[in-house]
Amino acid sequence: MVLRLQRGGRRTLPRVGTARAISIVIVAEVRLYRDGLARSLDGRDGIHVVGTAVGLADALAQVRDNSPDVVLLDFGPDGKSWLRALVEETPEAKVIVVGLGEDEADVIVCAEAGASGFVGRESSLEHLTACVRSAANDDLLCSPRIAAILLERVKELSSPNGSGSYSPPPLTLRQLEVLQLVDSGLSNKEIANRLCLEVSTVKNHVHQILDKLQVQSRSEAAATWRSWAKLLIGIALVESEDLGVVPGLDALPF
Repeated sequence: MVLRLQRGGRRTLPRVGTARAISIVIVAEVRLYRDGLARSLDGRDGIHVVGTAVGLADALAQVRDNSPDVVLLDFGPDGKSWLRALVEETPEAKVIVVGLGEDEADVIVCAEAGASGFVGRESSLEHLTACVRSAANDDLLCSPRIAAILLERVKELSSPNGSGSYSPPPLTLRQLEVLQLVDSGLSNKEIANRLCLEVSTVKNHVHQILDKLQVQSRSEAAATWRSWAKLLIGIALVESEDLGVVPGLDALPF
């Protein structure tokens, strides 16, 4: 799933074309991992590694000296504080958190700190490359699970006291994941394989989704989801204007 990001006070990079290289800095404490990423990414799909860093001070210096489009930050023990510092000190660069699990609290903290992308521990090099290009284009490419967590957070912000004028259907995070995959055209079996669930469990989730959305078919559920997500994000942008670092999600590619 791809979300379009818009953060107040941050410069939007020009859209990246195939003729323009994307410059990146890689920040990781483990040298073998850091050097391996640099060797794998440099020259791949228009990506140019302009620097690597082992610590925060080194990372800030590398970013100031090289003005990269994207910073890859390995999510180690100090990942949250390093992310905040990089975003605050070098707002022009898009920071992608690499090696992040799908723990809800970590995802929300990183999103609110200003992360422009999330690459999980099990992601492929192809996914990492796609995430770099998406971030440079001011998009956020993330897994259905992370997208569901972010949208659930936006839903919470849209009506913090439960008194908002719009009350979205009470879908769970798992149901949001399933619905996004339904919207992508996946069958129940394919969804089950993707989420490591039994097919019967997926069927039950789909039945509950149709019931909550009060629709009769999967296509109707997908269409309702798109309309709901657009409206929900629009509300959240208004409600979140004074919340500082909370990320604004201003459009979905529907």
